[in-house]
Formats: sequence, structure tokens, C-alpha cells
Amino acid sequence: MTRANDVLRIIRKVYGSNGPLALHAPVFTGNERAYVQSTIESTFVSSVGAYVDQFEHMLADLTGAKHVIATTNGTTALHMALLLSDVLPGDLVVTQSLSFVATANAIAHAFAVPAFVDVDIATLGMSPDALRLFLERECERTDGGARHRASGRRVSACVPMHSFGFPCRIDEITEICARWGLALVEDAAEALGSWHGTRHCGTTGRLGTLSFNGNKICTTGGGGAIMTNDPALAKRAKHLTTTAKIPHRWRFEHDAIGYNFRLPNLNAALGCAQLEQLDDFVAFKRALAQRYRTAFDAADIPFVHEPENTCSNYWLCAILLRDEVERDLCLEITNDAGIMTRPLWEPLHTLPMFAHSPCGPLAVTEHVAARLINIPSGVCARVPA
Repeated sequence: MTRANDVLRIIRKVYGSNGPLALHAPVFTGNERAYVQSTIESTFVSSVGAYVDQFEHMLADLTGAKHVIATTNGTTALHMALLLSDVLPGDLVVTQSLSFVATANAIAHAFAVPAFVDVDIATLGMSPDALRLFLERECERTDGGARHRASGRRVSACVPMHSFGFPCRIDEITEICARWGLALVEDAAEALGSWHGTRHCGTTGRLGTLSFNGNKICTTGGGGAIMTNDPALAKRAKHLTTTAKIPHRWRFEHDAIGYNFRLPNLNAALGCAQLEQLDDFVAFKRALAQRYRTAFDAADIPFVHEPENTCSNYWLCAILLRDEVERDLCLEITNDAGIMTRPLWEPLHTLPMFAHSPCGPLAVTEHVAARLINIPSGVCARVPA
């Protein structure tokens, strides 16, 4: 009971509030209303409009990606990135079990099968050691690429996820993927504004993806983006996400099975106003995280912090409790007090639709899942001192 009350006390003290606190609510204090209104007045509210282009250019400038293609949400961005990586029906795609369900859903949408490996305790993202172990123990190199021995499936891609905005050990993962001939697709849905060294999360491999759901650091209401430095991939991504329509002033000709995945101009207008404030949002959240870390360290409660040589956006701050019993007690006490806290997602390998997917050892995933809770992490009017 004491540590659960300590958590409640620390959250209230850090935020300076005795009222209810959301986990992560959107903040609209910039040009959101003006940009959305101008979009309505233009009548270009769907997937063609100036704000879509502006949103993509702003993202390219912010992340360093040479090309950005805005999509309807993070799941469709990841789905398309997998298709662009030549993931075929029946293939195996290696990812982490500690992730939001959308990561595995996108793999299933490509008619592929996820294979789950463990995460690092320091990053909460895919462990290169676990990836290497799975490939060496469970797979083999053939003339047709990597194969999963037990099922015979081709292993075509790897999808690490930067959990809660903490950059994973992407350089090592990149080397392993190159050695095994796997396409690397970074799920940076939670990592806008997070950097690994001098590279923005999602820009190391040929393709990376972002999400702009309502709870993300910047939101378009619902939206996503594909990032790449490859002009041919960018052109193909834009074509396929625009129903594979051949440009023409009046004809409706299509040369492939396409997808209606383009972000509407109305959403992009909201996103442009949000991106204008990204630096301020990140600065607030990093200051908030430092106050949390100082307070939780003093209470001997582990606070999850950014790994060395990285800069995290601290999208969702997190702490680790002693065990599942203490975790659940803390969740009950905080939520009863109007403080929104949440447990980790159910590990993907435990969900019924993925229960038969291949897995490596998942000791860290199971350890973290039983102990971690996310605590209020949103931007508010009061900037932490």
C-alpha cells in the first residue's frame, strides 16, 4: 500500500495538481483552429490539398528523411511499408512481443506471420541479442533467403518498435538484418522527436513509420506516415496509397491493386499546427521526465529512462513495480483517485490470434509486462521547473 500511495503522491506533486489527470491528452494551443478552418473554406478536405504536402515536407525537415508519405494511420503506414519491402503472403516477419497490437496486425494484414523475440530491459525495444539468437537457433540461410526451419516459411523482414519513444539498439539490429538478408522496417509510431545519436528514429533502414493517433505527441486525429530515403520507394508508396491511380485530369485508370491510405487534408491541417509545436512538446516532456526520475529515485521506485547516446521524446513515462500484485494495487489506487495510469499492453504472443506464432525466449517481456505501468505524461499549461 505504501509504495502505491507514494506513486500517487509523486504524480500529484510533479504535476502540481490535486484534480484528475489524463494519461496523455492532446493539446491544441497553436494554429490548429485557423488551419482547419482554412481547409474547410477551401473545400479540399479529403486526400488532395496543400496541407498534405506541407505536412509531409515538415516531417521530412524534422526527421531528416528525404521522403515522407502521409497515411490514414500508423497501421496502414506499417502495412504499406511491409508490402514495399516485398513481404509476401505466408512469410515470417520478426518483431517484438512487447508492442501495441497494431505492429502484429500490420504483419497479418500483409498476410504474413509474426515471429516474436524479446526486448532489452534498458530500451524496452527489440533486443539484438534475442534477434540473433532466434535467427541462429530457429532459421537457416538458403539460396532463397532466410528460412524458418520448423515451418519452412521465408523470413523476409524485421520490425523493431521504439517503445514509448525510447530508441532501441537499431545499429546492431541493422547489422543483423543485413547479414541475414532481412528488410528492416522501423515502427517509430511512438517516437516522433526521438533520436538515436544523430539519426531520428525510423530513418535508419530503408523504411520507417510514424503514428499521429489522438494520444501521440503530435496528432492529426488519426494519421500515420512512411519515411524513406529511397525515391523509387517513395514514388511507389504514394502511388499505391492513392488507389494506384494513374495521374490524369479526368480519367480513372489504375495499374495495380491500390489502397485508399492517403491522409485527408483536414487531418493534415491539424498536423501542421501540431508539428509547429513539436520542439516545445518534447522540451516539456523531457523536463517532466526529469522531475519524475528525481522523485521516483528518491522513493526507490525504478523510473524508465532513455538509454545512453539517445534522446527520447518520453512519449509515455513509465515505472516498474516489484511484482504483478503491487502493479495492480497501484493501478487501482491511482485510477480510483482520478489519476489515469495504465499497464503495459498484453504481450502479443499471449493474444489468441497470435498464440501459435513462432517465439524466442521472452523472459524480459514477461518480466516487464508484470511490473510496468505508464503514468500521466501529457503536456499541460504548467511547465515543470
